[in-house]
Amino acid sequence: MRYSDFQEKSNRGTFGFPIQLYYVDHTHPQYEMPLHWHMECELILILKGEFLLHVNGRALRLSKGQCAFIPAEFIHGGIPRECVYECVVFQAESFLSGSAACLNEYRSDCECGRLTQTVFEPGSCAGRLADALFELMEKESAGYVFKTTGLLWQLMGEILAQSSRQSQTSQIGGASRQSARIKRVLARIRNDYSKPLTLADMAHTAGLNPQYLCKVFKQVTGKTPVDYLNYYRIECAGEMLCFEYMTVTEIAYQCGFGDLSYFNRLFKRQKQMTPTQYRKTHAPLWSK
Repeated sequence: MRYSDFQEKSNRGTFGFPIQLYYVDHTHPQYEMPLHWHMECELILILKGEFLLHVNGRALRLSKGQCAFIPAEFIHGGIPRECVYECVVFQAESFLSGSAACLNEYRSDCECGRLTQTVFEPGSCAGRLADALFELMEKESAGYVFKTTGLLWQLMGEILAQSSRQSQTSQIGGASRQSARIKRVLARIRNDYSKPLTLADMAHTAGLNPQYLCKVFKQVTGKTPVDYLNYYRIECAGEMLCFEYMTVTEIAYQCGFGDLSYFNRLFKRQKQMTPTQYRKTHAPLWSK
C-alpha cells in the first residue's frame, strides 16, 4: 500500500476469509500511519513502546499490551514511538453473514452510531480474545480458520457490548459529523500533493471557509490542513527514497516542494535524519 492510498482498496486475505495480519516495526517503510480509512474494521495491538492513535477526532495513547478497535470507515492514523505493533484488518459483515440476527444487530449499531473506537486493556475479556486472535493469525496452524472465525464472533460481541456502554456524545461529537468533508480534503491531498496546493484550495474542496476548515480538520487529525499536507508529502518522499531510482532533488520536486532547502529542513524535523541518511538506513540497496 502506498501512502497516497488513503481509502485503502487492497483485498484482505481471501474472498472466503477476508482478514489480514500486518507486522510493523521501525524498519517498515510504512512505520508511521498517515490518516486513511477503509471499508473494513481494524485491530491494532501494541507489542512494544507507544502509539499515538487519532480516530475521528479523538487522540488515544496506546502502550504495550493494549489493543484498539477501529470500526469501518473511521478516519484513523497514528505516530509510533519506539513501537512495534501489529494490525488485523477484516470485513466484519462477511464474518457475521452466517447469522441474520448478528448481521442486523451489527448494521443497526453502525447506522445509529453506537459502534465506535474502543481500547481493550491487557487481561480484559476482549483483550484476551484479541491476543488469541493475533496469535492464531501469526501461526496459521491447522484449524486456524475455524478458530479465527469463532474468536471474531466472540470479540465482536464484546466490542458491541462495550460500545453500547460508552457515551457516544463524548466519543465522536462534532468531529464525526464533519468526517465526509475531511475525507474529501484527504482525497484532494492524496491526488494533488505533488502540485501547488493552498489552504484556499482545500477549503473549497471541503465547502468550508479556510478558518473553519482549520478548526474541524485539526479536531479530527491533530494538525492544520497545511501542516498535514507537508507531513503527507514528507511521508511520500520517505517511501520514494526507499523504492525509486531518483535523486533527492527530483523526489523533493515530485512531492510538491519547490524549495530543496525547505524540503531538507522539514524532512529532518519529521524523520530526525537527512533524506540521504534515511535512504541509506531504510533502503539497503542504496547503502551498498
